[in-house]
Amino acid sequence: MEQYQFDTQALIEGISLSESELRKEITEKFVGNSLIVGGDSELMKVHYHTDYPGKVIDYLASLGDIFDIVIENMDRQSRGEKG
Repeated sequence: MEQYQFDTQALIEGISLSESELRKEITEKFVGNSLIVGGDSELMKVHYHTDYPGKVIDYLASLGDIFDIVIENMDRQSRGEKG
């Protein structure tokens, strides 16, 4: 079993935070690991493992226009099931 159940990913347009600012905000607000943040002021991608993907997605939506949202259940995937 993975440490955190959900692989949470989204793209955000129109965000005013830098990569480092967004990384700091996410790690301070949400418990998880494997955070990857990349992009620029026009488009940013976030990838994060957490048990509360909805809260992370809600937060990201408050920062800009989100799309290409992916939430995968890593526990199911580790058992060979569809995630």
